[in-house]
Amino acid sequence: MVIVVEAINYQMYNMVYTKMILLNLVKFEWDRGNYDKNWKRHRVMYFEAEEAFFDDNKKIFEDPHHSKAEKRYILLGRTVTKRALFIVFTIRDNLVRVISARDLNKKEQKLLN
Repeated sequence: MVIVVEAINYQMYNMVYTKMILLNLVKFEWDRGNYDKNWKRHRVMYFEAEEAFFDDNKKIFEDPHHSKAEKRYILLGRTVTKRALFIVFTIRDNLVRVISARDLNKKEQKLLN
């Protein structure tokens, strides 16, 4: 997988907006805990989280506050059924690893629209 990241100085909710192009994005890594966790906590299925990565209008932000051990990102995007999601993820061994996925709140909805 090739990742091209272009940071733009644009502060929004303490996040640096990042224009990110994910090329050849085809594989996700799900461990047993995260596979079920998002459903139990937020009623988001793993395939819904994956769908948001293919939303043409998604927005991706760097998450410097939670990037101590590894670089983390926040994705705001929609599923095939137009459900708006807030997804925290990292890239590990060229795989997307979703850490958390939930519905957007009202403030976050404005960022996506």
